[in-house]
Amino acid sequence: MDEYALIMRHEDGTKVASPEQLQIWMKQTMDWIGGIAAQNKFVSGTGLPFADARVVGHNNVVTNGPFGEIKETIGGFIVVKADSVDEAVEFAKGCPVLVGDGNTVEVRKIAKRDGVH
Repeated sequence: MDEYALIMRHEDGTKVASPEQLQIWMKQTMDWIGGIAAQNKFVSGTGLPFADARVVGHNNVVTNGPFGEIKETIGGFIVVKADSVDEAVEFAKGCPVLVGDGNTVEVRKIAKRDGVH
């Protein structure tokens, strides 16, 4: 069984949800993760807030970020265990972030620590 990262991308990271909207979204997300965990397929995950974020670029140029020209932002990720990329995609299809127009969940296989892919 392999591990996959489900990376939640928001099309417009400048939009700020109300506290009520955030509370609803967090419950939906916890319910979604709970369903994966109930199958013993959840490994880990976290949100990625904008506070104290920096982007280090070429020649070690550091900017406050992820802002500026970048419209799409990564809101967080979870890691799941799955028998195939198709199973991981099925988990991703249930992600509440997909309710937002233009939002996506990227599914990426995680390289095994022993170097075997």
